[in-house]
Amino acid sequence: MKKILLAAVLFIATSATIQAQLLKLGVKAGVNFANQTGDFPDQIDKEGITSYHAGLVAEIKLLEKFSIQPELLYSTTGASYKFSDVSEDVKNELGYIAIPVMAKFYLSKTFSLEVGPQASFLVSERNDFDVKNGKTFEFGVNAGLGVKLTENFFLQGRYGLGLTEASENADIKNSVFQISAGFMF
Repeated sequence: MKKILLAAVLFIATSATIQAQLLKLGVKAGVNFANQTGDFPDQIDKEGITSYHAGLVAEIKLLEKFSIQPELLYSTTGASYKFSDVSEDVKNELGYIAIPVMAKFYLSKTFSLEVGPQASFLVSERNDFDVKNGKTFEFGVNAGLGVKLTENFFLQGRYGLGLTEASENADIKNSVFQISAGFMF
């Protein structure tokens, strides 16, 4: 009986160690440099906005130099518009629950190349004008680089491009450059 109990304890301890090496969970947050692309009339000047993102991240190690990194983020995007016949800027800020799933290729123990799709669900829309016309779902792609500063701390730079339109009434797509810092537990 003692041998069976000892074998069970060793099996559980070994499994926990293997699981800890294969799956890591963490948090990340950072700054967004967001803009919107599309066909705009000449009387409209468009500028990007600075916003933020924050959320949860996981890394699932599949091979020595390859991982899958799913994330669950709250991320804001949008743009600021200036019309030639109006003296004020009009700001359009869209808040999304974003779910990127990144393929992570390690170039070394420190640096990684990350690429993958992203599904985003609109949860808030703030405008300086009385129009709510954002689409509730957006699909895009992301690509970027990651740097592990320590075993737990990391930095990421990423560009995301919306492939579907962000507005019901216009041909507008979101684009965002993100800089993130995070901690893996």
